[in-house]
Amino acid sequence: MNHEELLRTQIHPSAEIAADAQIGPGCRIWNHVQIRTGASIGAECVIGRDVYIDAGVHIGRRCKIQNGVAVYAGVTIGNGVFLGPHVCFTNDLRPRAVTPAFELKSADDWTITATFVHDGASIGANSTIRCGVSIGAWAMVGAGCVVTKDVPPHALVIGNPARLRGYVCRCGRSLRIDAHAQIGRCDHCGAAGVVQLG
Repeated sequence: MNHEELLRTQIHPSAEIAADAQIGPGCRIWNHVQIRTGASIGAECVIGRDVYIDAGVHIGRRCKIQNGVAVYAGVTIGNGVFLGPHVCFTNDLRPRAVTPAFELKSADDWTITATFVHDGASIGANSTIRCGVSIGAWAMVGAGCVVTKDVPPHALVIGNPARLRGYVCRCGRSLRIDAHAQIGRCDHCGAAGVVQLG
């Protein structure tokens, strides 16, 4: 980073950032954030208070991650993603504290299952994302959802488990869908494009 980029980057003194973590220019990282070894954060991200970003996690540019979010190893976050307060990702399909012999599990006793959040997606406050799913570009996950299956691009999902309730534009408003042509149209901003129906 050059001097001007360093000045635009703000890191609160209470943040704990591993020496080899990569922080893009223009980021704002607030109180008590922990970013572990090998993690990378793209340019111009805002990381709220008490966020935990695990080892090796990749976060794209211009993301907004609100207070109390936990992003565990195996999760990849695209560009322009919004994560509401206290969103929690998981990374183990069969979590146990101990082995069948009742020995404390070590890092070698489990397998990380990857999760992907694609560009422009938004995940509402207090949602839980089961590992192994993909959340499509510009999808919107309602507050308090438990996501157990892939979410198509532009899909609006709500509930526990999260279920498809419609499709949304890049501006966040509902799309009018022509199911035959698989085209979504936004009456608010006029945007139109092909939407994968699911």
